[in-house]
Amino acid sequence: MNPTYTSAQKAIHWAVFALVIGLYGLTYMEELFPRGDPGRALVWWLHISFGLLLFALVVIRVGLRLVLGTPGLPTEMSGLERWAARIAHLLLYGLLVAIPVLGILLTWYRGDALSFFGLFTVPAPVSADRDTARFIKELHSLCANLILILAGVHAAAALWHHFIRRDDVLKRMLPEATGS
Repeated sequence: MNPTYTSAQKAIHWAVFALVIGLYGLTYMEELFPRGDPGRALVWWLHISFGLLLFALVVIRVGLRLVLGTPGLPTEMSGLERWAARIAHLLLYGLLVAIPVLGILLTWYRGDALSFFGLFTVPAPVSADRDTARFIKELHSLCANLILILAGVHAAAALWHHFIRRDDVLKRMLPEATGS
């Protein structure tokens, strides 16, 4: 078992983090524009495109995790801490899959096609349904809020390991320093 994550795993971890924060921010940018404004449509288009990118990176990340595994947890961690770490990671991955899937369904039930930065478009395979779209939007928003909370707890735990426990949990996911 590797003592650290691979460079690819680290890069995807931090890209996913940046996308989650960026996508959350885009939802608030949409509110800066009145309904019908082209700026609002652009923000929505970017949100969908970056959401699809997030989904692709999560699929790759899960694949790498299955193939390469993960570094073992410090032996000093109690059984309860190991269990909590596994549950937190499981919930994070579950939300990272659920949020984009709900976003895709939301887009389709709104009657819109999915566009990935204009490179390709996937038309809605379902008929528009406002009630279903409203329900999915609520789930999508709930999951987005939950992932921010859980990611905050995840970050706090990593910082606790680094500054209080003084183990290598955080260092395993940090980019390696390049020497000159």
